[in-house]
Amino acid sequence: MTAPDGIDANVPNAARMYDYYLGGKDNFAVDRTAAEAVLKVLPEMREAAVQGRALIKRVVRHMVAERGIRQIIDIGSGLPTGENVHDIAHAIDPSVRVVYVDYDGVVCIHGRALLAARHTAMAQADLRDPAALLAHPEVKGLIDFGQPVGLLMMFLLHLVGEDDRPGEAVAAYREAVAAGSVLAISHAAVDARPDLMARISAVYERASSPFTPRGREEIRAFFGDWKLEDPGLVNVWPYPVPPADIDPALAGMGYGGVAVKP
Repeated sequence: MTAPDGIDANVPNAARMYDYYLGGKDNFAVDRTAAEAVLKVLPEMREAAVQGRALIKRVVRHMVAERGIRQIIDIGSGLPTGENVHDIAHAIDPSVRVVYVDYDGVVCIHGRALLAARHTAMAQADLRDPAALLAHPEVKGLIDFGQPVGLLMMFLLHLVGEDDRPGEAVAAYREAVAAGSVLAISHAAVDARPDLMARISAVYERASSPFTPRGREEIRAFFGDWKLEDPGLVNVWPYPVPPADIDPALAGMGYGGVAVKP
């Protein structure tokens, strides 16, 4: 893959590394090298990426089919894959509006090229700047903030370091949306395997985003006073029901939950 103008192909990127874990081709040599370094520490990372995509599908189906959400903002969407958020949502209701958001230029270039579906858009914006993201023309063009919104922050917040105040950013998004909105978060956990997570964090020090796993209570705080749906904040992979083929080695690697704004 050739780097587009303005894209630094010499710095590993978390979204492109994730694409590599999934067997994609939208990555550079530097991404593959960094991803292989992670795989040496955690060979289960490929399976984690696959299960992560399956988790997103289950969450989107829940939002649309069970919660009645008809507009979704997928923040930190990453590179398009074979079955995207709008594909899942539109299989239930073709009128659902979906805005994909990512700060990476490669992601946005590919997104605009491949996500040419009705009621979808791709916005280049950064989670850490809620005011700019929420005011982005692509976001404002599709999202009615007077109606409930589904906010996806899947496998994203552990790529935001404490210096960037992720808690304040997430609070701004919670404040911006209407009652009945739904927030879904999945996040790498430091509790069960701290030594392993420290080694992965060391690899990501060379990437464009840090890797900052957090404890259960730190992750719970991102939901603020929103009501967590059953079964609460739990081991991320089985949420909301355990898949049949989960690798036991993934247990304890992350937490996930879905909450509703009162």
